[in-house]
Amino acid sequence: MLEVELCRIKMRNPTMLAAGILGSTAASLNWAARSGAGAVVTKSFGLEPNKGYPNPTTVEVTGGFLNAIGLSNPGVELFKGELEKLEGSVPTVASIYGSNPTEFSDIATIVESIVDLIELNVSCPHAIGGCGASIGQDPVLTAEVVKAVKKRVKCPVSVKLTPNVTDIVEIAVSSQKAGCDALTLINSLGPGMRIDIQTAKPILHNRFGGLSGPAIKPVALRCVYDVYEAVDVPLMGVGGIVDYKDAIEFLFAGATAVQIGTALYYEGLDVFRNICNGLEKFMAREGYESVDDMIGIAHQD
Repeated sequence: MLEVELCRIKMRNPTMLAAGILGSTAASLNWAARSGAGAVVTKSFGLEPNKGYPNPTTVEVTGGFLNAIGLSNPGVELFKGELEKLEGSVPTVASIYGSNPTEFSDIATIVESIVDLIELNVSCPHAIGGCGASIGQDPVLTAEVVKAVKKRVKCPVSVKLTPNVTDIVEIAVSSQKAGCDALTLINSLGPGMRIDIQTAKPILHNRFGGLSGPAIKPVALRCVYDVYEAVDVPLMGVGGIVDYKDAIEFLFAGATAVQIGTALYYEGLDVFRNICNGLEKFMAREGYESVDDMIGIAHQD
């Protein structure tokens, strides 16, 4: 009942571990898979090791978290070693970033044989060194990255889009024209900030960070809804999904699968099974035989 297929990749259910949460080691990715996720997405990694920003990198706010980790990672060669340790019980998505099309394509070629899909992170709002949203806010630059990667790999490629643009549909359409196989919507909102009223200084070391969690769900949902009407590739919805009702809204808006991140802070790894159990009961009660029957029905007249 819960099985879905995305880019010819079969998933036992439509839930996925989102990038940046628990996805820095094989052990944590395997843990998420054993906990019920239908697929797992790694933490974003680049060509070379990156220390990211010093602590504090995360602070809780009303409705979620601000984070400015700075894409810390050990680099693709070391991360490849972690990917090779995966149990392979569910599909694996490699989230990668770079400062230019060549970097993206070089990283993709190193890991394509050991993952099921590559997700291009062109949308981090607090990246270091010209990566992230500086690319994803430009439809031309985004298209160049997609073309470069697609030219060199055979596995499916998704683009993770930023909501911090005037028109996300324009970026989505440009990505599809460049040859992407799927789209992930959305990365964190912002950047935003919090100030410590005792010290009168920003709490985050980087001062600003991306907002994630339930507070951004209405924005993410609208982005999925709008993009679904403009493209023909499958969508992965992400942003503020905490329970099965949230997941259903994203499916109705047009997502084939949903990625879950910040909810792990609130619900733990049980969140995957809880969402799937709630979704299955809802489908039985409402007469839906498959998840496919639910995708995009909010667009019906």
